[in-house]
Amino acid sequence: QVQLVESGGGFVQAGTSLRLSCVASGRTISSYAMGWFRQAPGKEREFAAISWNSVTATYVDSVKGRFTISRDNAKNTVYLQMNNLKPEDTAVYYCGAVIRPVGVGQTRRYECDYWGQGTQVTVSS
Repeated sequence: QVQLVESGGGFVQAGTSLRLSCVASGRTISSYAMGWFRQAPGKEREFAAISWNSVTATYVDSVKGRFTISRDNAKNTVYLQMNNLKPEDTAVYYCGAVIRPVGVGQTRRYECDYWGQGTQVTVSS
């Protein structure tokens, strides 16, 4: 079992930054893909960023160039640095652990074995 606890969400103005943190317990994260997903009101949960290992990451197009995912394996923690936030980034952000890609091309999605409880990010214009 893996327990995930997120922190760092908040209410911010557009154009500013936030850093989310996710601390894992129960297993060391170094062997697993870790990521951040988000769910806006009335929408399905989508992936935002996935760290496959210490050097490889995948981002949804809408956050490329603004968000950076990183991990500190010694602290069993994964981070999401979010810069130049936009109102459309408003969502509950969930940390996920043990992530697998499913499907290819337009049908590609990501399955996740463990979830955190979520942290709210609200960006006002």
